[in-house]
Amino acid sequence: MSNTSRLAGKVAVVAGATRGAGRGIALALGAAGATVYATGRSTRGQLSDMGRTETIDDTADLITSKGGKGIAVRVDHTQAEQVKALFERVRAEQNGQLDILVNDVWGGDALVKWGERFWEHSLTDGLKVIERAVFTHLITAHYGAPLMVARGSGLLIEITDGDNEWNKAYRGNLYYDLVKTTINRMAMGMAEELKSHGVTALALTPGFLRSEAMLDHFGVTEANWRDAIAQDPFFAGSETPHFIGQAVVALASDPQVMRKAGQALATWHLAEEYGFNDADGQRPHWLRFYEASVEKQG
Repeated sequence: MSNTSRLAGKVAVVAGATRGAGRGIALALGAAGATVYATGRSTRGQLSDMGRTETIDDTADLITSKGGKGIAVRVDHTQAEQVKALFERVRAEQNGQLDILVNDVWGGDALVKWGERFWEHSLTDGLKVIERAVFTHLITAHYGAPLMVARGSGLLIEITDGDNEWNKAYRGNLYYDLVKTTINRMAMGMAEELKSHGVTALALTPGFLRSEAMLDHFGVTEANWRDAIAQDPFFAGSETPHFIGQAVVALASDPQVMRKAGQALATWHLAEEYGFNDADGQRPHWLRFYEASVEKQG
């Protein structure tokens, strides 16, 4: 089966598809033949407060160019009525069909202050991180899950940072740690309540993500990203958004995916299980790289 037909006829919603992992996932689903609703707050002519230039319109065009059907829908996922309207639109346009829902809403980069203890950290910013990265996932799942339950099938993926093994250690900032561990627990709870309806819920983490924002942070592009290793040696083990996109396609194509319900999975393990690579043909393994690097330093 060619990649462009693996998910032909499938309908997906990727919440938070403007850039980073969300865009990588949306493009991979499109390349596999799916119809993908790409949501976010940044559109051409109306950017979000993130101050970046990527838009969901660009994502939708790229999805279509790769063989899928991209549909951009501006949604602020903190606003329940906007999320409700999104899924009402999907229900109407797709005859109730929703096969894949990916929750990748984040929006906390400018709010998390690394190095500040929780009593020093802005409470307003900390609570906004929770609103943007936890409440949004609950709201989106609340309105999206019923479409899959009604059909008795579907895959709900919560994008997180760290699988169950990786999240045993404190993540360095209370609000960040709270959000990411909560997402993993949320996936576990959703799985328990959805499995009897034929719907699989799970969490999925990338490794060190070589996103557009991270490339900008280091002042490099994808073409010369290795130049940034001098600034952060751990960047040598990074992966592109394409990699997590391939992980989602592999999960969505697996007829036995229910066996993974409730788990917090990692791209590096799934790549070895399903045999996919990153855009450059490499197969990064973030945990192995990180542990080897720490051992070398210590």
